[in-house]
Amino acid sequence: MRGVRFAMGSQGIRPRLRIVGVVILAAWIGLAALFGLLKPIKNGCTMTYMYPTYIPISMTDGATPPGRYGLYLYHEGWRKIDFKEHIDKLSGVPVLFIPGNAGSYKQVRSVAAESDRAYQGGPFERTFYQEASLFRGEGADTESVEYDLPSQYSNRLDWFAVDLEGEHSAMDGRILEEHTEYVVNAIHRILDQYKESHDTREREGAAASSNIPQNVILVGHSMGGFVARAATVHPRLRKSAVQTILTLSSPHQSPPLALQPSLGHYFAKVNREWKKGYEVQTSPGGSYVSEPLLSEVVVVSIAGGYNDYQVRSKLESLDGIVPSSHGFMISSTSMKNVWLSMEHQAILWCNQLVVQVSHTLLSLVDSKTSQPFSGTQKRLWVLTRMLQSALSQSFNGMTPMKVTHELPMLASKGSVSQISTCGLDWRDDALDRDLYIQTSTVTILAMDGRRRWLDIELLGSNGKNHFIFVTNLVPCCGVRLHLWPEKEKSNSNLPVCERVLEVTSKMVFIPAGPAPKQPEPGSQTEQAPPSAVLKLGPKDMHGFRFLTISVAPREAVSGKPPVAVSMAVGQFFNPEEGALEVSSPSMLLSAYWTKELFLKEDHPLAYNLSFAISLGLLPVTLSLKTAGCGIKTFGLSDGETGDLDKDKLCKLRCFPPVALAWDKASGLHVFPNLYSETIVIDSSPALWSSQSSEKSTVMLLVDPHCSYTASVHVSAPAVSGRFVLLYGPQIVGFSFAVTLFTIMRQAHQWEHKQSVPPLLSAVEYNLEMPSPFLPLAAFPLLSSLFFSFLTAQPIPPLASFTVVSLVCYLLANAFISVLIIVSKVVFQTSALIHTTVKSKCQALERSSSLAFLHWFSILASSLVCLKAIRILKLNTTIVMTLVAVTLVSFVHPALGLFVILSSHALCCHNSMCCIMMASARRKEPVDQKTEAERKTRHTSGRQEALSVDMSEKSFVETQSDIFNHRHGLLILHLLAAMMFVPSLAAWFQRIGTGQSFPWFADSALCVGVIFHGILNSRPESSILRSFPSVLRHQLRPHHIYLLAGYYCFFSGLELAPYKVFYAVGALGYISLSLKISQLNNNDLRLRTKSRIHRR
Repeated sequence: MRGVRFAMGSQGIRPRLRIVGVVILAAWIGLAALFGLLKPIKNGCTMTYMYPTYIPISMTDGATPPGRYGLYLYHEGWRKIDFKEHIDKLSGVPVLFIPGNAGSYKQVRSVAAESDRAYQGGPFERTFYQEASLFRGEGADTESVEYDLPSQYSNRLDWFAVDLEGEHSAMDGRILEEHTEYVVNAIHRILDQYKESHDTREREGAAASSNIPQNVILVGHSMGGFVARAATVHPRLRKSAVQTILTLSSPHQSPPLALQPSLGHYFAKVNREWKKGYEVQTSPGGSYVSEPLLSEVVVVSIAGGYNDYQVRSKLESLDGIVPSSHGFMISSTSMKNVWLSMEHQAILWCNQLVVQVSHTLLSLVDSKTSQPFSGTQKRLWVLTRMLQSALSQSFNGMTPMKVTHELPMLASKGSVSQISTCGLDWRDDALDRDLYIQTSTVTILAMDGRRRWLDIELLGSNGKNHFIFVTNLVPCCGVRLHLWPEKEKSNSNLPVCERVLEVTSKMVFIPAGPAPKQPEPGSQTEQAPPSAVLKLGPKDMHGFRFLTISVAPREAVSGKPPVAVSMAVGQFFNPEEGALEVSSPSMLLSAYWTKELFLKEDHPLAYNLSFAISLGLLPVTLSLKTAGCGIKTFGLSDGETGDLDKDKLCKLRCFPPVALAWDKASGLHVFPNLYSETIVIDSSPALWSSQSSEKSTVMLLVDPHCSYTASVHVSAPAVSGRFVLLYGPQIVGFSFAVTLFTIMRQAHQWEHKQSVPPLLSAVEYNLEMPSPFLPLAAFPLLSSLFFSFLTAQPIPPLASFTVVSLVCYLLANAFISVLIIVSKVVFQTSALIHTTVKSKCQALERSSSLAFLHWFSILASSLVCLKAIRILKLNTTIVMTLVAVTLVSFVHPALGLFVILSSHALCCHNSMCCIMMASARRKEPVDQKTEAERKTRHTSGRQEALSVDMSEKSFVETQSDIFNHRHGLLILHLLAAMMFVPSLAAWFQRIGTGQSFPWFADSALCVGVIFHGILNSRPESSILRSFPSVLRHQLRPHHIYLLAGYYCFFSGLELAPYKVFYAVGALGYISLSLKISQLNNNDLRLRTKSRIHRR
């Protein structure tokens, strides 16, 4: 009877409450994510303008088919030039730009144009190079680096670009490999071209004293950055032909669309070569042979930050691939002069970034050789100095700044400075008079030329042993800070003036928002934003008694007072007083009820807001509204106050707030002029490989003279968008696991002599709590944590990892449920149309007036009876297998998978038609019987009708079993085919340009998928039922599907959904092995019987 219930349930789609719940959850997240991702992004970038000219460079090696790819040299300028003459004059530094997925060689124009302007305009102002010292990671020896600040760049950059025809390299591993081959040939052609140009100038008697380049700088965008790394370890590349690589929004850890096995294999292969390339070469006996193969290669990866939806910062990291002594990753949000997050394509034209990149590459040129520095550490030091900010390291984890050894400086009155860290000395008469500050907070509103004294022992009491200072004055020439010892407690024989320590150089720059425009001097409308910050801890001030803040004077303009845009605020504070924590429930509830915090006047200048859930997962909108600033107007009459606005007065007195958010993966995120801003960091929390903390800390720099009302609000669209971007690959892997668990449920029912349940019923059953939901979803999560513990790998945050993984599993169930519902509706609709049309045609065929249809049906039947057609009908499985395997092996894997999908769809359609027609035939005799026939029916007649009815039910049940079984295989193989759809789109783009065979790994795995579908096409003849016993335990098909589902679950946790093909392909090859073994056993049995018969 239970089988009858399953058969009846297959007639309609009746999703239970659990299915409805997960579908509603998925629909809500999907729509919110769509709204959040389609929302326009304000990145703050300015456009770059240029006058481009692209000069083709002939490729004479014949490595690629004619017209397939191309190489171009960029020239900036609007005047027409002679291409051959320009090429013969090549003498600069070669830089090769490699476009990314569907990119164009013309995307080089922005950075190439700015490089030309930077070469002509010269380096940055010298104040750019006076920032606080950077603390490099372990392994980087920068102490011995000698580098003179350039006054003029030594040589220009010659920008080349490869034309890869806009192919989708992110979708197919074969295309990626072919791009790598061409880039290697392009590098060789560029170096050969410089030698040819040098020889041509020598023959013509022109000056040819410049050195011939021996290596090419590679700059890659998106997948072009990975192609640059792949070309560097290519076996055909000349030695030392590439020594510097700079990538822009390029994935390094794994492909962004990790759907195709060949893509994952190629990434893993290249990364293995890079790991080996930085290992010392030894002999089999362990003796030293040579330096690492990549010991001269430096790599810098620039990430676009949280606005880059296509490639996340986690994928752009170089951890485990390039050691810190040879490269680093930096986000555009923490780059000097940039401080912006940008979209995937905007990183190519964002003027702030391309200007910084241009000056960085020009700074790599050695003035002696006019080519890049040969020393690895010097190139790394220049890249670090030009790109990284000390702010990232000073506020890493919001800990006190690390203080290195500083040379003493004479700074007292009447002394002449001998050693200065600022490079600028103030005369004795530069300061008018000293001020002694008696409060823990000091404020400077103008460049008044005074020095302020702060007693560290007095003001730093009561736990206020930390000091922070923010200003918009220029360090050294605008403001200077010194630490003074106490005379009586000093054991040194040196005078006091020689024991004074200047800490101005420890000040780090922060990006200042747009300053308010002043109509005229002295008519300030609001306070300017801070541009520098200094943070000192107890260890930094140990042994000193006084801290002085010296401000340079500024002359009046036309007799008017100086422009009141100067600002500086310092404060001794206790970090515990400025610590605020936002709990997990508060963050979640803030999506509906905004959480408000009130900051009273005289509050700490630095606030540490600790969020219990990572802002990479739950971005929050942080708003600060001024509540007061100590200005009282209630005692004045209306005529005296006029149009006085409290908010304007507060903006006039207090500087705009600044937020600093730090993440280990993506670096520092700075939000200047913070009045209402969405705080988000590009971290990847709650992943199996995640090392990030569940918490996020944001440092708020707010003026202590003003009180604020801070509100925290979680935006549902922003959260949903981040969730889909971060955990999309995980949902894909879980979808395969859900499908295999569903097929497992079907196999389990069939093995217990019950009908095959519909897919939707199986999905609904697998969501039941506590079983089987916990064994299917929670067990692999616990196993992954246990595996991380055994292998000594970092264990992810337990709470967020579990919750996010379970939500992804529920979304995967919702996706599969929707797929099942849609496909079943399609089959029911097509079967209804088919049966209706067929019945109408049969009725018309019996009509004497339409004899033509009768004749046409006879003709069609005679054609079907042809020998060739009959052979194909009798061997449909063999023919289908040959066609599918041929397409998979020699054309494209997706086409072969479509063949097996067509077979599943046709079988499902036929079964549904049989079910509907049988149901119609069961009702037809009842409608045609008259009342007289029912009265005269004998008992024998009733028994005969009952037996016929039971046979009809048996037929319907059998067809239902076939439909449900093939429906499960259809969904599984449909997911597999969808994984190759992006690759198929790239394949269609290349039609007519010289196709190559698919990768062997892709073809082999898809052949396994095909064998699984063919050899297990019917529930009663599933070859997996003959699996041999293991350790005296019989492995049933549902055991095998359970193990395959667990493997797919782990592939999703690993963010490598392409690995699901290993499990599904293994099912196919296991089925093939069992089939061969079964055929051999049958053949042996027949031979044995034949021998017995002969005897």
